[in-house]
Amino acid sequence: MQDNARMESWQVLQWGRPLQKVLGPRPEPKGTEVLVRVSACGVCHSDLHIRDGAYDLGAGRSIELGRIGIHLPLTMGHEILGTVVAAGPDAPPVEPGTEGVVFPWIGCGACRHCRAGAEIDCETPISLGTRRPGGYGQYLLVPHPRYIVPCPGIDTLVAATASCSGVTAYSALKKLPPCRDGDTLVLIGAGGLGLAALGMVRRLHPLARIAVVDANPDKLRLAAGQADAVFDIGAAASGSALRDFAAGGAAGVVDFVGVPQTFDWGLAALRKGGMLVVVGLFGGGTHVSIPLLPMRNLRIAGSYVGSLAEFHELLELLRDPALRTAPIQTRPVDEINAIFDDIAQGRVAGRVVALHTHPIPKPM
Repeated sequence: MQDNARMESWQVLQWGRPLQKVLGPRPEPKGTEVLVRVSACGVCHSDLHIRDGAYDLGAGRSIELGRIGIHLPLTMGHEILGTVVAAGPDAPPVEPGTEGVVFPWIGCGACRHCRAGAEIDCETPISLGTRRPGGYGQYLLVPHPRYIVPCPGIDTLVAATASCSGVTAYSALKKLPPCRDGDTLVLIGAGGLGLAALGMVRRLHPLARIAVVDANPDKLRLAAGQADAVFDIGAAASGSALRDFAAGGAAGVVDFVGVPQTFDWGLAALRKGGMLVVVGLFGGGTHVSIPLLPMRNLRIAGSYVGSLAEFHELLELLRDPALRTAPIQTRPVDEINAIFDDIAQGRVAGRVVALHTHPIPKPM
């Protein structure tokens, strides 16, 4: 096999172990598939959970990924920017050389959710980077050209992160109720997701005052330039301080962390009629007093990434050069394990995008 028909990928070969570089054959597109040469791939905190093979449900329970159709070896990476290099014989016309960001949250295409355009609710998804090989490989197959979305007028690094952190933040903010003048919205977590939400929340909820909550002083300082207030969740009086700021409580809270402490804090921060949207997957369990939900007219919702339609809406929003986005640093994909360590230790402010290099094909 010729060198230019092979590719490198960084794979999970054992749950909980560092990714390994693997040299293997470059895939060939069939049917409606499109072959994409990956130039960049955002590194997501959820990849740490995927690498470890489980999500913590609390009380000693967990979801083991091998039991829900995620198997090894696995090439992760779902915030993918790349270029079309080939297409299968049944694919709609797509020009080789087309650059775009890949929407990875792909459903089976046949169930009632997929037929209704709600692929994100598909019970048997084929998502890239989790169920099928993703962007930590130099090439990947995309099931159909509709999942490759051109992004002219958008910074390519921002586009690379839009398909997960961007659309996740956007979809969660859309779930919040409309705000009246002076209402307070709270974003828990000033990492990549929280900062992405902070940059766009005023476009979706222009009447609201925005508070950001975190335990990391560096991240709070980073958020302070855009938020109306910041609160250290570790401070004993942070909850009462938020309720004073919000004149009794928040209209909405988005928890981008997802641990018992942040869930409980966010639920307690709500005013009557408020809504808590849980996004984070750090894990654990908690106790909820059921009567308080109807007595205080509260709503709790989960929000998992976003739909293809929301992704297109987000890209239109990102074409506005005045929109603030989370800071992004780039590093070679060969440093993927060190990047994971930095994210796990809280040493990353904003996002990291891993860059691929591609050798020049040898002449025939």
